[in-house]
Amino acid sequence: MNVTLIILLASSIFFMRGKIRSDLVAICALLALVITGILSPTEALSGFSNPVVIMMIGLFVVGGGIFRTGLAKLISSKILRLAGESETRLFVLVMLVTASIGAFVSNTGTVAVMMPIVVSIAVSAKISPRRFLMPLAFASSMGILTLIATPPNMIVSNELEKNGYDALSFFSFTPVGLVCLAVGIIVLYFLSKIFLSKDDSDGQENKKSGKSLDDLTNEYQLHKLPHIVISDDSDMIGKTLKELKISNNYNISVVTVEKPGGGRFRKNVNEVVAGPNTLIEKGDVLVCYGKKGNINRFVEEQGFKIAETVEKETGIFDFEEIGLAEVFIMPNSKLVNRTIIDAHFRDEFNVNILGIQRDNEYKMTDLQKEKLHSGDALLIQGTWTDIADLGDRQDDLVLVGQPLKEAAKVTINYKAPVAATIMVLMVIAMVTNIVAPVIAVMCAAVLMVATGCLRNMEEAYKNINWESVVLIAGMMPMAVAFEKTGAAALISDTLVGGLGTYGPYALLAGVYFGTSILTMFISNSATALLFAPIGIQAAVNMQVSPYPFMFAVAVAASMCFASPFSTPPNALVMSAGRYKFIDYIKVGLPLQLIMGIVMILVLPLLFPF
Repeated sequence: MNVTLIILLASSIFFMRGKIRSDLVAICALLALVITGILSPTEALSGFSNPVVIMMIGLFVVGGGIFRTGLAKLISSKILRLAGESETRLFVLVMLVTASIGAFVSNTGTVAVMMPIVVSIAVSAKISPRRFLMPLAFASSMGILTLIATPPNMIVSNELEKNGYDALSFFSFTPVGLVCLAVGIIVLYFLSKIFLSKDDSDGQENKKSGKSLDDLTNEYQLHKLPHIVISDDSDMIGKTLKELKISNNYNISVVTVEKPGGGRFRKNVNEVVAGPNTLIEKGDVLVCYGKKGNINRFVEEQGFKIAETVEKETGIFDFEEIGLAEVFIMPNSKLVNRTIIDAHFRDEFNVNILGIQRDNEYKMTDLQKEKLHSGDALLIQGTWTDIADLGDRQDDLVLVGQPLKEAAKVTINYKAPVAATIMVLMVIAMVTNIVAPVIAVMCAAVLMVATGCLRNMEEAYKNINWESVVLIAGMMPMAVAFEKTGAAALISDTLVGGLGTYGPYALLAGVYFGTSILTMFISNSATALLFAPIGIQAAVNMQVSPYPFMFAVAVAASMCFASPFSTPPNALVMSAGRYKFIDYIKVGLPLQLIMGIVMILVLPLLFPF
């Protein structure tokens, strides 16, 4: 038992110092338990097959699909409209929505679904996501409004029934949950404002990552492009752009060709990067770039019409497949002192040049005969894959930023209804318990990939936060070690045994804070299983009602905020919010203490001794 406590103490110290990654600390603790003979290899690795861990992995994929399809942004914009410009109203809305969902779905699932939505809200409101993500995790635990909200609720109800008392009803926890939520909103509003408002993200890292699509669009003033509709009887139909020589004849550039799409859950238009071999077909629309006079001459001579002028804040293209990037010409490049036509730039690199920046001046028209100079910045357009391939052409060009990461930020908006349907079906399955929650989540994750809400399995894997997964899986065996060595029983008996003679309030405080302390180190379910019979027995010995004690066990087991590994939701937001262990101490510990004091005073009023 002493060895277990020493390993736990050492792990806690490393967690709090934050010098070593939390997942590495968890793995080292796991190995120490095996090497010292406290756990067998099977027991030590049991966390990696635990349904909670598997469910976390699936929920990361589901959350990625929600974000990728723009569903998170859609929901966040509606919440943002309700909040207006008030940061306070926004904070309260996030807490209320999260707690409401958490009343019917596991808090882990609630956080995984809400996390991309909340990040999108914060970015849109120009507020650091750190301000909302930790309160989000805590609010999911505060949503104990129903019997199914958390396992400890069902554990204490079962314990009451087993001892001959009436089981708790579905909404028995509602008044308790409302008090917890009210206290949490008030306390967290001030604590998060004090400790979590500062954004610790590395600004230099953002600078190195290159310019965003918005930056490039604004810098090169790419807000308006004419869409020219090809007439059904045009001589151009059936010919390639190379054969038509539009650039040579009219001094304009065709940057993309929009081809009819459509169909349920599909794009109405498919964009194709314009290349020499691009075939013009009936119904095509040419997105062109050039001087207004040249555009008008082309339209008049060919008998076409301009359908619309596109004006978007986020760019001029559908960035799902087609992207923008900036490259610099190297001093020893073979492109120096050659025109774009002579260099056969489009044929050589499979991308289009939309603009040239030279000496802080921007040249956006008549580019074909422009000679390229060393140090020129070129705005290029092409498929994301072709742009990324330029990273291998460093003798001629230097690619700025990481285009594939930019591509990953682009949302597939027309898939949002599919993602929403998958999410709703997952929630229904979890609420009605048609299948085990972990199966519901895994089915939803598979559907996110199968229906195209995520591009492929590689993208699904990239959405999984492996640090959080390993952290939880690595710390779960600690609960087994606590129970196996008798450490948990010793702690609980000592806490409760010395307080029984001081009256029911003192005993209630002992049960509550004993549960609260222990659940920082082992799972809330294990803690509730341990303390529920102790609470019942203590109440019987004092000849008082066991109900306030049972509610104290359930609430204390769920309201653990002072550690990132005490509950899966706390761990889920750790990486996304760039939190350190000390942040949970600063914000979570005061909240946990205040919540305990309030519960000790309120529970006997709601459920008298």
